[in-house]
Amino acid sequence: DYWCLEDLYRELVKRYVDAVDKLSGRRPDPATIEGCRELKPDNYLLAWHTPFNEKGSGFGAATKAMCLGMRYWKPERLESLIEVSIECGRMTHNHPTGFLGSLCTALFVAYAIQGKPLVQWGREMMKVVPMAEEYCKKTIRHMAEYQEHWFYFEAKWQFYLEEREINEENQNKPVFPDNYDAEEREKTYRRWSSEGRGGRRGHDAPMIAYDALLGCGGDWTELCNRSMFHGGESAATGSIAGCLYGLVYGLSKVPKGLYQDLEQRERLEYLGENLYRLSMEEK
Repeated sequence: DYWCLEDLYRELVKRYVDAVDKLSGRRPDPATIEGCRELKPDNYLLAWHTPFNEKGSGFGAATKAMCLGMRYWKPERLESLIEVSIECGRMTHNHPTGFLGSLCTALFVAYAIQGKPLVQWGREMMKVVPMAEEYCKKTIRHMAEYQEHWFYFEAKWQFYLEEREINEENQNKPVFPDNYDAEEREKTYRRWSSEGRGGRRGHDAPMIAYDALLGCGGDWTELCNRSMFHGGESAATGSIAGCLYGLVYGLSKVPKGLYQDLEQRERLEYLGENLYRLSMEEK
């Protein structure tokens, strides 16, 4: 653990920069690489402060935020979750659509651990976005650059919740089309996107994952069909969906072959145990 969040950010900057050198051959997200080039690990005061990035609206921040939701999952740690997910997102994706994707994924993970009903996650997340905006107004010096892009994320999510008819408090049954096969899902994901490629941005990567979780009925194969097998950024949407599925349903329905010989499994289990221990401490 860290004495203050600023120390956490400084350590993250060092880890990000170190990781970039080890990602060759792994097809890393170009926006993440570009964002890491702006980080300054040797600058104590400005290590994690990066400029607004017009190209930073991608999925990369959202796909890295699951562990943040696990760390700050308790309702009383909401302010910490907001701050850390935004700052970690901004390090590589300093654009509202990018770093709000980080917040969204972290919140969904926290809701899963809290046991909050799945159908409520989207509208509960929308209640937190204004809190995130207030935090940014206090901490971002030139907020005007961000303001014109801020409402895109909210508008896209509001449209999605209305389409599924779960935007109101008394709406607790998502509505899906009668025919929602792979072809129809592809059309839908493209419509939700900003450029015709599902899951490419910070708003729709967690959106597709959430939609898959809502529609799979706890069936792992159906989750895969909806979140991992489409023509967009399926690795991004699938990784978020798989994490959320595991938190909600566990591993009993997941084929063992997918994780028994997982690369870095021992390291991941060690990190997971430490993450769990820290998240349970009252601070």
